[in-house]
Amino acid sequence: MRGQVTDAFSKELLPGASILLISTTTKGTSTDLDGNYSMVLDTGYHQLYCTYVGYVNDTFSVHISTNAITEKNSLLLPVAKFLETIVVSSGKFDQKLEELTVSMEVIKPQMINSRNTTSVEQVLEQVPGLTIIDNDPQIRGGSGFTFGVGSRVAIVVDGIPLLSGDAGRPEWSYIPVENIEQIEVIKGASSVLYGSNALCGVINVRSAYPRSTPKTVINYSIGQYSLPDAASQDWYNKSLPVFSNLNFLHSEIINKNLDFVIGGNYNIDQGYIAPPPAQTPVPDFAKPYFDTIQTFSNQDMLRVRGRLNFNLRYRSKKFAGLNYGINANSMANKTNMVLAWYSDSGGDLYKGYPGAVFLENQVIYNIDPFIKYSSGNGISHSLVTRIFHTDNVISNNQSNKGTMYFGEYQLQRIFKNLDFTFTGGIVGNLSTSHADLYKSSGSPDNKIVNASGYIQIDKKLWKILNLSGGFRYEYFKMNNFSSVVAPIFRAGGSLQVLKATWVRTSYGQGFRYPTITERYISTKAGLFGVYPNPDLKPETSNNFEVGLKQGFKLGKCMGYLDIAGYYQHYENTIEYLFGTWDSKNPFIVGFKFLNTGESRVRGVDISLLLATPETNKKFGITALIGYTYVEPVCLTPDLIYAHDSSQIRQPLSYRTTSKDTTGNILKYRFKHMFKADVEFKIYNFTLGFSYKYYSKMQNIDSAFSTIEQVTSNIDFIDDIRVVNYWKTHKGFNIWDARLGCAINRKTKISLIITNLFNIDYSLRPLKIESPRTTALQYVYTF
Repeated sequence: MRGQVTDAFSKELLPGASILLISTTTKGTSTDLDGNYSMVLDTGYHQLYCTYVGYVNDTFSVHISTNAITEKNSLLLPVAKFLETIVVSSGKFDQKLEELTVSMEVIKPQMINSRNTTSVEQVLEQVPGLTIIDNDPQIRGGSGFTFGVGSRVAIVVDGIPLLSGDAGRPEWSYIPVENIEQIEVIKGASSVLYGSNALCGVINVRSAYPRSTPKTVINYSIGQYSLPDAASQDWYNKSLPVFSNLNFLHSEIINKNLDFVIGGNYNIDQGYIAPPPAQTPVPDFAKPYFDTIQTFSNQDMLRVRGRLNFNLRYRSKKFAGLNYGINANSMANKTNMVLAWYSDSGGDLYKGYPGAVFLENQVIYNIDPFIKYSSGNGISHSLVTRIFHTDNVISNNQSNKGTMYFGEYQLQRIFKNLDFTFTGGIVGNLSTSHADLYKSSGSPDNKIVNASGYIQIDKKLWKILNLSGGFRYEYFKMNNFSSVVAPIFRAGGSLQVLKATWVRTSYGQGFRYPTITERYISTKAGLFGVYPNPDLKPETSNNFEVGLKQGFKLGKCMGYLDIAGYYQHYENTIEYLFGTWDSKNPFIVGFKFLNTGESRVRGVDISLLLATPETNKKFGITALIGYTYVEPVCLTPDLIYAHDSSQIRQPLSYRTTSKDTTGNILKYRFKHMFKADVEFKIYNFTLGFSYKYYSKMQNIDSAFSTIEQVTSNIDFIDDIRVVNYWKTHKGFNIWDARLGCAINRKTKISLIITNLFNIDYSLRPLKIESPRTTALQYVYTF
């Protein structure tokens, strides 16, 4: 017999659906990528059922005649429960969200598109427990701020890493926001499946593949920044900076077996940070200590970005279950980096500090060939590869370029009759870099070699208990350093105790190897520098979690409440310490990466997800609401981990470098965060609001006070001011709003306002966030 399995509402074909005999569930088959299946049965009557994750089972009878082919198509109804969200990040296979043994949040395309998202970190900032601080992702306070270098959160696109090979830094604007199926955020150590950078969690962006109907989307927006309340009237020469963004996407299936997706983005943004004032003249005796600081104009601060990407996947007609293809993305980006504001009050918040502004021209591309094969008996093979190249031309001799070569082979066996899944794989990763920034290693050319193997098993018992466990073995070698190996373990379980109630617990180890940047960067610009630490050691962690997920229904609204308690213990914690590190230059201050001992982060994470069925065309509501409590504590506050460059060689420890040691709270963390995003749909109109609350950042580097005193006493150095702003701001409340109207099935216009009340707020010292923006968005889909 043969047939097709499709979604009863959308008529989309369903690959991977199972057709099993009721009399013996060990006999059956699965649909291929086209939703087709075939199987051989004895003559006579048979009862079968068709099952697919997230859909109601379809039971049917067939009669098999001699010398005849019986056709039976199955239409599956989606389960009318919002809880049936399907994810792949936790175990690298399809799982129901409520059955996971770890905490995960899922962002759907509706939320991405409705917020006029031009870069993916803008929507990630709304995820409970996740904070983006100056491009650096933090999950549950697992890290401070490091300018994005050495991320403790793995950023992957379709399961493949997308952090720069030399710095471990995310390039948020490089991710194609126009073609996202969903974003899955794992909270907690995930190093077993995702490797070194997943010390605190994973952000997995899943690309969308074509449906049976071709689709083209054009998304254009234009807007402006409002005059900040704190800014003077001469901000940007009395003009209001503007921005515009254009996304396009085309997706279709060609000749029934070639999936083709092409998308792109063009973005122009003046930005909200004005160029710094001219440098104060430096006397002759001090000139040997200072580089000449370049002056910039408004035009120099203009950011222009162009990106083009495509996905090609060929599904073999000759060999069922075989598909292969290539994905690629490229971007040219003229941008800037502002390390510090000019001062901490008035309009100077929105100007750069002389010497702390860098102009950058980026060229980035990746090429991802892959081949996958899935047999009808639950065995699948995949080989995915990536070449990821970055070339950053940066002012003041900060340029760097690097290439990452990545490959992963994975074998997976799903024993459906046993509810058992085995996943195993081997991974190779070579990152090379060329930059004068890293010459402290002895050469501008550096490399990291990483090889690893992993296994994970997932077992379901009695249809209510899910068990998961895994192991990974990591090998690292940087340049001529001695190699480092690390075994990593994880285990977890979830139990369905009632119809819509699940409890879970998990344990996971984490391991992160330092990046080339963290060990070898050596540079200075104006008053600021960054200094190498070739002796930096890997950091490790142990993570524990217990959680409860409760499904509920309120009228036509369905959703879940998730409550998790977590405990994370870190050893050789890597922190980015601000201070004086150059004994030959008394005027220069800057940063250095150091192992600061042991630390502990524990707390509670609560999230609420609510939605009405998409079938309700008149009224709907979607909501994502969350509160996170974080208690980040240094466990070795008296450990001397370094000495500064002063004449007395002051010993440095948590106590001597912290501005507020109450409770031994770690630097650059927020103890309380509350986030909410709610959108109402009324016929053709949508009305949405977002809210974010960050409590006061309790602790920062005490060196900021020292730097304020030094600069205030030297006439030819512009004063640095940061401490007063930190002291006087007790927390921030940020509101966004949006209003949309679907003119017809193809056209939608929206008004989107961020930072509605135009407050000035800062998430890390020396960096102000954006004032209010107002944008008009037009979306045309055909």
